[in-house]
Amino acid sequence: MKSIITVVGKDQVGIIASVCSILADKKVNVLDIDQSIMDGYFNMFMMVELEASGETFKLVKEKLKDLSDKRGIEITIQRTELFDEMYKISRRPLWLELRMSLKLKAWLKTKI
Repeated sequence: MKSIITVVGKDQVGIIASVCSILADKKVNVLDIDQSIMDGYFNMFMMVELEASGETFKLVKEKLKDLSDKRGIEITIQRTELFDEMYKISRRPLWLELRMSLKLKAWLKTKI
């Protein structure tokens, strides 16, 4: 099953390593990754494949939630089916809406 992971929070050393460490430990394959830093905030979007790992979506979600709490960042994982349904409604993928929203917020901070 393909899923989307989003990570947002104050930039700090080791965010990518800690997320990828959990995924590697659970044998979750990273299919694609995009990350950026905007005005000191780290943003990452990942497409992953859980099917071959043998781990449940719920277990991976719990491990990422634990990391989210430990590091003080926001980590979410959602099945791609949810994004596909959102795309049908908005005509734009949800991850794109989120990325555009984050860029707009960063731009607005410079203007206010």
